Amino acid sequence: MKLFGKFFSIHIKSQMQYKSSFFLSVIGQFCTAFATLLGVYFMFTRFFSVEGFTFDQALLCFATMMMAFGLAEMIGRGFDLFPQMLGNGEFDRILVRPQGLVYQVVASKMDFTRLGRLSQAILVFAYAIPSSGIAWTLDKIVTLMLMVVCGSLTFFGLFLIYAAFSFFTVEGLEFMNILTNGGLEFGRYPYVVYGKNILRFLTYVVPLALVQYYPLLYLLDRETNALYMLAPLISLVFLIPSYVFFRFGVSRYKSTGS
Repeated sequence: MKLFGKFFSIHIKSQMQYKSSFFLSVIGQFCTAFATLLGVYFMFTRFFSVEGFTFDQALLCFATMMMAFGLAEMIGRGFDLFPQMLGNGEFDRILVRPQGLVYQVVASKMDFTRLGRLSQAILVFAYAIPSSGIAWTLDKIVTLMLMVVCGSLTFFGLFLIYAAFSFFTVEGLEFMNILTNGGLEFGRYPYVVYGKNILRFLTYVVPLALVQYYPLLYLLDRETNALYMLAPLISLVFLIPSYVFFRFGVSRYKSTGS
């Protein structure tokens, strides 16, 4: 962890070398997220509830997914840029170093301009948490924390899969954006609003519903079963096939020779 802290500090200092550019990028990320928030607001000015969920309750979904995705993208940016790492031979250097591959890719690139999205999520939480009508007991506070942390790790698993495809296609596959950025965009509302088939897919294949929809039911007292509270932990199983697929890609990797 001490070494990771060093890398963390290095990336912050390097990105702060051009402060104006950095803060403009943060503001840009904030404004992009704000435009999405406006979309949710205008939807609820026309329809006062969606599948029985109110505006304030939908904001919990919005903030949870925004924060989870922002954390995953900030820390896992190296996997988003992984095709470049393969093309310029940097991955060859990673292979001969003593640290783990995933650790080194994470440490190679962090994007702190994503703080714009995170600040947006924090502001939405500040509004939605007291106005959602939820009685915030200890178990519900833990549930919300699990939604954010496990959601971030689930998105990280998707980034791992995206990087793994690069071993076979040289360039990353854009269809993965349907699951990463698309998962964020769809997550503005409880996933159940998109129909039962989409909900099943986001439960059993890409378990984003386990970190959003099911624990939300527990927060709103629509379900009292503890499994709904612990559903985000079940989503972490997704990291196993994600990592296995990445290691499979590594086993098929051929050096660029550069």
